[in-house]
Amino acid sequence: MARILIGLFGFCALLAVLPSVQARSLRVAIFDFELIDTSLEGATNGPRADETARLARLGEQLRTLVTSSGKLEVIDIAPVRAEAHQASLQACGGCDADFAQKLGAEISITGTVQKVSNLILNINLYARVVATKEPLVAMSVDIRGNTDESWSRGLEYLVRTRLLPSENQDPQ
Repeated sequence: MARILIGLFGFCALLAVLPSVQARSLRVAIFDFELIDTSLEGATNGPRADETARLARLGEQLRTLVTSSGKLEVIDIAPVRAEAHQASLQACGGCDADFAQKLGAEISITGTVQKVSNLILNINLYARVVATKEPLVAMSVDIRGNTDESWSRGLEYLVRTRLLPSENQDPQ
């Protein structure tokens, strides 16, 4: 039942489902975003400096948005950041949960930006229960345009409508 609620009503439903969380905020480790570049440009030219900078800003933006919501306690990932960068968090079989456990987090959040072309991209967030390494929720938003503004607005939309929707807003 809890998984159905989480899937239907987003990540915030977790706060209502877990009684032990009602008295305090969940501790969450939010890792830096990874780029999945399946574009012809990426295959030909390799990584772009502007996209690398955007990935770093996206991670910081997500941590800021979650912290300012007051709904979750964001833990500093600095002690494991270098080690996490060495791993592909999307393909390591839950190593993000191992890193998050070292930090004392209860939830791990990872993210990717998939670039199909300079026009078509999508931002993906994945939350995992640290103790069990079980996926909690996954969410995605398509964006158009490979710019600072499109990436930032895409993440804001994803957080506002999926990750931390307000109580007055219907989940979409």
